Amino acid sequence: MLTILGFAMIATFLVLIMTKKMSPIAALVLIPALFCVAVGQGAQLGDYVIEGVGNLAPTAAMLMFAIVYFGVMIDVGLFDPIVRGILKFCQADPMRIVVGTAVLAAIVSLDGDGSTTFMITVSAMYPLYKRLKMSLVVMTGVAATANGVMNTLPWGGPTARAATALKLDASEIFVPMIPALAMGLLAVFVLAYVLGIRERKRLGMLTLDEALAREPEQETVSAGTGGTGGKDRLRKGAAASAYAGGTGTGSGASAGGTENEDEDDDAFQGLDPNRPTLRPKLYWFNAGLTAALLTAMIMELLPIPVLFLLGAALALTVNFPHMPDQRARIAAHADNVLNVSGMVFAAAVFTGVLTGTGMVEHMADWVVGTVPEAMGPHMAIVTGLLSLPLTYFMSNDGFYFGVLPVLAEAGAAHGVSPVEIARASLAGQALHMSSPLVPAVYVLVGMAKVEFGDHTRFTVKWAVLTSLVVLAAGILFGIM
Repeated sequence: MLTILGFAMIATFLVLIMTKKMSPIAALVLIPALFCVAVGQGAQLGDYVIEGVGNLAPTAAMLMFAIVYFGVMIDVGLFDPIVRGILKFCQADPMRIVVGTAVLAAIVSLDGDGSTTFMITVSAMYPLYKRLKMSLVVMTGVAATANGVMNTLPWGGPTARAATALKLDASEIFVPMIPALAMGLLAVFVLAYVLGIRERKRLGMLTLDEALAREPEQETVSAGTGGTGGKDRLRKGAAASAYAGGTGTGSGASAGGTENEDEDDDAFQGLDPNRPTLRPKLYWFNAGLTAALLTAMIMELLPIPVLFLLGAALALTVNFPHMPDQRARIAAHADNVLNVSGMVFAAAVFTGVLTGTGMVEHMADWVVGTVPEAMGPHMAIVTGLLSLPLTYFMSNDGFYFGVLPVLAEAGAAHGVSPVEIARASLAGQALHMSSPLVPAVYVLVGMAKVEFGDHTRFTVKWAVLTSLVVLAAGILFGIM
């Protein structure tokens, strides 16, 4: 019964948000609460929620201060040279812009943190997509899939979890997987090229000067169809820009109707060399601080929430020494902080109920039990295939610490080594990064002003395809 109710709860949640009958925050809270009562454990709902909130509180803290930190870095102009470099490569060509999105997301993903990747990628690319009337779900889909492949780095999370759960060395899992992951990343670049060609055919190809010369009008974004229509009313020169001030965007922003372009103009003023928040004399300090922060994250010198808390406080103090300026910068990013952290705590209700009621355990046992005995010698392939739905509907902790040991034990009975099972378990990460249980995805869709349901409908099929490429390459190269 718990198995059926668990799958029913997940299906209900996905249907409601993809059909836009409920907002993600409302669905993440109300659906699990109703199902908790349905399984007869309503009296324990409070305990489950408190436990879920406790587990996700560090993630929420990290996201809050990471948004403030990178928001300040964008305000002071740290990423302006990156945007100019992307502009030089893209030249207002939709195909180059989409490929540039994939390359930028892959490079920034080297820090191992999805939220950081999405904040930097959207900050750099969003104005280009808006100015050229490109589909915003193409941007979010490509960025999420590229980050998903790169999320398998040893310091990214899944590899470390697999190594811990099966008592293996992380390098023993990751290093042999490099060729397969390289093929997955190549698949993302090919996907970006194909989607970019499609956007170029739909929109045409302009020179940068022509793009900048377009008359500012109004735009309607149709993210659900992967396209945009109407006309774009943006301040002249807003193509190829990064945030100049605060973001002021939220996860609940609609991508299916007319955007408030006045807010866009305020948030994305372009590479204005005269914007008051620029701190050119502190550029190398900010670059050094960011490099030190990312290095400390990779080396795990301190917990990530603590690093971002210290980084945000230091960045605000040095760049904006006067209290009114600090308050203004915090207020500028407060809307995004509130939306994303609220989404994380709402997700804590969902994961708390899913875990506390025992649904996730029964679901995992049922899935493993459905594997035919004849597939025993091929448990690595089975694990790779199961990693797609299981890491999408479960947290990485739930999959790697709850399901993976069971799969490894079943494989060992048929002569399949635990390290092969561990490698195969990484195949589904390209899809995992668009899971509703991943807090970073709400940073992505919130800053890009795309509905989560629109992002899901567009991205899932391409993420599944990328994951299958990784799995097929692993089999072809004899890695699993």
